[in-house]
Amino acid sequence: MLFAGNFAPRGWAFCDGQLLAISQYTALFSILGTTYGGDGRTTFGLPDLRGRVPIGPGTGPGLSNRPLGARGGAEQVTLSVTQLASHAHITQKSSDEPAGAGTGNYPLQRVLDDDLVVPGATTDTTGGGQPHENMPPFLAVYYCIALQGIFPSRN
Repeated sequence: MLFAGNFAPRGWAFCDGQLLAISQYTALFSILGTTYGGDGRTTFGLPDLRGRVPIGPGTGPGLSNRPLGARGGAEQVTLSVTQLASHAHITQKSSDEPAGAGTGNYPLQRVLDDDLVVPGATTDTTGGGQPHENMPPFLAVYYCIALQGIFPSRN
């Protein structure tokens, strides 16, 4: 359950990866097992959803398999040039013309051929190769799991 308070309600625990005693929560252990941690003899782990977005396990059309309890994703992403969309930059070329022909920078914005080679021309430098966050807008609230209650029946 999602919970917007700053404490876990009675009979619930935060899904923060904590280990619980099997002897104290046998019914919950019989459902979770050691999928989320623990030694399976005295302890078992709760799911750790801190900073995570839950997804449904399994395989959907066009999607890869995600087993129950699998983790994935990255906190930050650094893109390489091959991952960027195809694009062009304006090139500034200093004139190498003889005296009297003019000096300065001339934008080559109207290029008709992608294979144009201009010796000595450089494109503006851009980017810094720094990692960046890759998340949509979000709101942090707690995920809680029931520690007691009606044991779920199978289909």
